[in-house]
Parts: sequence; C-alpha cells; structure tokens
Amino acid sequence: MKTLHLEKNGIRGLAISESFTQESEKSILAGIVMSNEFLIDGFVFGSATIKGDDITAEIISMFEKLNRDDISFLLLPGTILSMYNIVNIEKIHERLQIPIIAVSTQDSSGLIDSIKYHFPSNYENKLKQYKNLGPREKILLETKNELFLRVRGCSIQECNVLLNKIIIQGAIPEHLRVSQLLAKTIFKSNLSQ
Repeated sequence: MKTLHLEKNGIRGLAISESFTQESEKSILAGIVMSNEFLIDGFVFGSATIKGDDITAEIISMFEKLNRDDISFLLLPGTILSMYNIVNIEKIHERLQIPIIAVSTQDSSGLIDSIKYHFPSNYENKLKQYKNLGPREKILLETKNELFLRVRGCSIQECNVLLNKIIIQGAIPEHLRVSQLLAKTIFKSNLSQ
C-alpha cells in the first residue's frame, strides 16, 4: 500500500473530473497524471452512465489503463458524480492501494431527499451507497478557503499538507482544475461532431 511521501518533490497524482449536460446519457471522464510540481505526464479517458452505478468500476479501469506504478494518490471532485452515480472510495482504495481524496468546495446538508426524488421507485440502494460514504471533514487551506473531504488511505492532516502544495490559488487543486478543463473540452468537441 502506498502512502503520501509529502517531503518529496515529484510525487504524482491522478485527478479525474467529468463533464456532461442534463440531456446526456453518459458523462465524459478525463484523468490527468500530474506531479506536485505541476508537470503533466499522462492522460486517460472514460465515461460513466448518468444516474447509473458504474463510476467506481470506470475509475478503477481508468487507473489500470495507465499501467503505472508511480501514481501516489487519486484525486476526485467529490463522491457523487454523473448525477448520483456514487463513487465507492473504499472499494477503489482497496483495489488500487493508494490514498483516495475526494474534494468538494461546498458543504452539503445531505442528499437523502434529492436521491428519493430522482429515484422514487428504487432509492434504497442509492441511499445505502450514499450513507456508506460517511461524513465529510472540513479543512482550512492556507488560502483561507475551506474544503470538504472524504479520504481513504491517508489522514486529513496529510491531505491538508498535500492540497496546500497543489493549489495555486483559490480552493481547487491544480490537478482537478486541469482535468476539469480537459473533460469539458472533450465533451464540447464530441457535441460538435
């Protein structure tokens, strides 16, 4: 199992972001491999079903497609992506054996009512997945911005140190900012074809 070696330069993380519209059947997932010195040296792509249950398997598949042993952590923009396609970070951590960090810039009072609304006839499984995520933990960055995290395989303190290293401004880690730009660009180019 890998741990975060925060004293080192050049540690690499895989960040995966998504892009879709309300009319989409699938989201575009874009992953970048970037060091804590902001050097990009890899890309990977995938897709997930809107309101589906396939995003956890797709994230694992994207990581495995890279076929690399130098990735020290996985960074995600939260645990509920692609319109309630819930990421099982515990399963991902068990499979990949690296720290998993899911980052959100906004606090949430919970999604139970929203899940029941969007899945009126079969919300029980989604609610179970959501409750298994557990609570998020708040950190305060050196930029004075707050982030809300769910993590596996590392401590909140380690995440705080890492995130402060890879945030250039504001609250979005550079890895996620770039992967989001890539996902949006690919999604828009697919729409125009």
